Amino acid sequence: EVQLVESGGGSVETGGSLRLSCTASGYSFTSGSMGWFRQTPGKAREGVAAIYLAGGEDYYSHSVKGRFTISHDVAKRTLFLQMNTLKPEDSATYYCAAVRKGQYVSGASLFDDDQYAHWGRGTTVTVSS
Repeated sequence: EVQLVESGGGSVETGGSLRLSCTASGYSFTSGSMGWFRQTPGKAREGVAAIYLAGGEDYYSHSVKGRFTISHDVAKRTLFLQMNTLKPEDSATYYCAAVRKGQYVSGASLFDDDQYAHWGRGTTVTVSS
C-alpha cells in the first residue's frame, strides 16, 4: 500500500519561505512522477509543481515558477517543495501525489490531478499580508 505523508506547512508572512516534505512508503523513487497540488475552499485543486523521479525533470505552474522548487531524495523517499517569496495567494492546503507505477504521464498532463493515483492528506500553508 502506498502512503504519502506531507509535513512542513505553517504560517508565514508575505515574502517568507517554507519547505514542504512528503515522505512515501510503498513507492519507489526510481521511476514514475510525483507532484504538488494545492487547494483552497471552493476552488478546484491546482497543480503547482511536478517531477519525473528518474531524470529529475521538473515542471511548474506559471503562478509559482521562479519561486517554488520541487526536488526529491531517493534514499529517503521524500519529495520536497521549497517555497520562497510567498504571497497571500499561496495560502492553501498542499497535497503531494504520485502516479501509478508503470504509468507514464506526459509533461502536459502532469498538472492533471486525474493522472495521480496516490494522494497524501495535505498540509496547510497560510501566508499573511
